[in-house]
Amino acid sequence: MKKLTVLIFAMTAISCQQNKIGFVDNVKLLDGYQEKVDVEAKFNVKVDGLTKKRDSISKAFQLELQEFQSLAQSMSQKNAQEQYNLLQQRGQFVAQQLQQEEQALQQNSQTEMDSLVKKVKDEIKSYGKANGFTYILGGGDGGSVLYGVEAQDLTDELLQILNDKYKK
Repeated sequence: MKKLTVLIFAMTAISCQQNKIGFVDNVKLLDGYQEKVDVEAKFNVKVDGLTKKRDSISKAFQLELQEFQSLAQSMSQKNAQEQYNLLQQRGQFVAQQLQQEEQALQQNSQTEMDSLVKKVKDEIKSYGKANGFTYILGGGDGGSVLYGVEAQDLTDELLQILNDKYKK
């Protein structure tokens, strides 16, 4: 009889212990997070600037190449070949410089976005601890939540918290 009472008590205690679970739509959260929007806008401006720079250099190089081609007719073949090689080397050097700038920009963008995602994850973790959640799952494209009751969707609440903190 004592064993049965202990077993019933244990089962009652276990059944009273319910996990509090919520979920967040990752895509909606990040797309609505103003800091992410601002970071993307900043990098888009830099990408546009780099694109304009590349286009400008390319046009100038094309004009120089056309000018060289018209002048090359009056040069000796050896001299024309030397000038063409120098022009080609300079073109390769400029292309490498532009490629390095583009790679640096991509790397900076990725670093900043990784930092931003970490900040969002830390905020979700803090929110979960402060509000007694056992689990907060990630949903949206590629997320692990295929269905969730709207009452357990924490996306809008967390988005508000993140945007309020960013405004400060």
